[in-house]
Amino acid sequence: MFTKILIANRGEIACRVIATARKMGIKTVAVYSEADKDARHVMMADEAVHIGPAPSRESYLLADKIIAACKQTGAQAVHPGYGFLSENAEFSRRVEEEGIVFIGPKHYSIGAMGDKIESKKLAGAAGVNCIPGVNDAIDTPERAVEIAKGIGYPVMIKASAGGGGKGLRVAFNDKEAFEGFTSCKNEARNSFGDDRVFIEKFVEEPRHIEIQLIGDSHGNVLYLNERECSIQRRHQKVIEEAPSPFISEATRKAMGEQAVQLAKAVKYQSAGTVEFVVGKDQSFYFLEMNTRLQVEHPVTECITGLDLVELMIRVAAGEKLPLTQAEVKRNGWAIECRINAEDPFRNFLPSTGRLVRFAPPEQTMFQSNTQDWLGVRVDTGVQDGGEIPMFYDSMIAKLIVHGIDRNDAIAKMREALNGFVIRGISSNIPFQAALLAHPRFVSGDFNTGFIAENYGKGFSAEDVPHEDPSFLLALAAFVRRKSRERAAGISGQLPGYSVQAGKDYVVVTLAQDGNHAYTPVHVDEFVGETGSARVRIGASSYEIRSNSRINDIAITGTVNGAPFTAQVERGTPKNPLALRLQHNGTRIDALIVSPRMAELHALMPHKAPPDMSRYVLSPMPGLLVDVAVVPGQKVQAGERVAVIEAMKMENVLFAAADGVVGKVLAAKGESLTVDQPIVEFV
Repeated sequence: MFTKILIANRGEIACRVIATARKMGIKTVAVYSEADKDARHVMMADEAVHIGPAPSRESYLLADKIIAACKQTGAQAVHPGYGFLSENAEFSRRVEEEGIVFIGPKHYSIGAMGDKIESKKLAGAAGVNCIPGVNDAIDTPERAVEIAKGIGYPVMIKASAGGGGKGLRVAFNDKEAFEGFTSCKNEARNSFGDDRVFIEKFVEEPRHIEIQLIGDSHGNVLYLNERECSIQRRHQKVIEEAPSPFISEATRKAMGEQAVQLAKAVKYQSAGTVEFVVGKDQSFYFLEMNTRLQVEHPVTECITGLDLVELMIRVAAGEKLPLTQAEVKRNGWAIECRINAEDPFRNFLPSTGRLVRFAPPEQTMFQSNTQDWLGVRVDTGVQDGGEIPMFYDSMIAKLIVHGIDRNDAIAKMREALNGFVIRGISSNIPFQAALLAHPRFVSGDFNTGFIAENYGKGFSAEDVPHEDPSFLLALAAFVRRKSRERAAGISGQLPGYSVQAGKDYVVVTLAQDGNHAYTPVHVDEFVGETGSARVRIGASSYEIRSNSRINDIAITGTVNGAPFTAQVERGTPKNPLALRLQHNGTRIDALIVSPRMAELHALMPHKAPPDMSRYVLSPMPGLLVDVAVVPGQKVQAGERVAVIEAMKMENVLFAAADGVVGKVLAAKGESLTVDQPIVEFV
């Protein structure tokens, strides 16, 4: 067994590998770029080596620097994690040539399966069902349009070296095929250093189900059940679960055996995943093979009780797999939510900056621990006060739950999301909460088009109807009453001027357009214990108990005997006196005032926000890589105006209406902030 390994990665996956290495008594070496010098993985490792500037092509994608770091520290093996160089056959080969063990498959397996074009040909030769398409690299956007027409729209344009939603577009017409090809090529070059692109038919209403494999150097390959990954937004997985609520035992076995057959054909060793597109009749087609550990591997760990990182390390050291196919377990149900730094209310645009508060829900399951199940686990590479840089992908954390069945897992996940506190940047937690409450998700009736169908026009607060909206008002009144009680108990108050807790309040639910809602509430004590109150709203009554402190953001307690977790903050960006409450994805801003103050508040005029329709604004923090217009130019609606790059994704800004460019207010190469004007129209 190795005594020291280097992790050629960053973020949560680097921390995940370190946790297992620590359990196995193996020392670890982290590598880091300038942007990551204070990152969590650097602090967790036994040693750390600086490998270059922030952009990944100048640090994490440089094989020479990683091999040099291995030699410098005496690391006998390198774990590539996922992304970066994990599926780079040349890197794997060079590492092995230098006498360092690559904790992953051999370079010939990566070469055969990691390249999507070659893997299609190989799978076809092996008799695996494949989707119609052109599997040779395409040179020009014009040729891409020609091929797309031949196959018939919709088509999927994919970078051969792509992954994680990078270098992938679906085109429904010639214009989208032309633009999609160009964007895919650029993204692939920037993210993977390989700009080859191919095209295949896009199967409509598909499910994305993948089989987890593990192989050793003695010719054994096992399949560790499947993962359901159909909940995707722009081809990026959002929620993954194991097992799938869709496939039958017979389909599971057939897919697993076919995946094993394919892996044996390329002498596969280490962990890998074969992805399938599954039709509604349970017919399945080979999509691609990921020759690395997947982001969503924890859900498989939960249901099988196996540590996949440990198996990868043991296999790389030459050990045989410790179990047979018949011994692979499938216990309970696991779900993973990817918590990303993006603003769901601003069309999921990246959100970078400092994590002013990062407090995940309490963990009862831990990375590398194969003993404790049926709980909550958080995999992350960040901590309170850490930075989310714009140079890498947007993942903040992965929230994983394990339940006795699917409904139990969904309930656990909803509660865990309620208690996950992230401040300073926006996260997709409200969106995750909405998905988990959606009747079609709960029933298991969904495919990869689920998010596009249900949230095609974007996501707004109205998309998360709360099952009991009055509960949020009752909780606001409860919190306000408790803070008034505390203020009333402070000694040394002037006689006649002391704070009175009061019982009658009005909850003013604040609206952006000034149409605020005014709800009278009555709060009194019940059972006379600290941290309890009865709140009456109309005919409804809420008996709330909570031992949380007044300044806690995540508040836990019971309402009418049922447990709850919610988030309450004092002060909002627009009103320091308001409370902001979040529960099950619903967020409200509310003032809790006396009846007289509510009367006066209703008389206050509403101040409308300024009209910014003449400007093209930067919708997120990022790098301005192109400005496509000049002053005096006539622009039509839908015409390309600028391109912003953030978190390895290109975002093209289009003109919302016809107009003439007055001024260009930002220069190419400039770092932009949210809502910074780029172009002004006259």
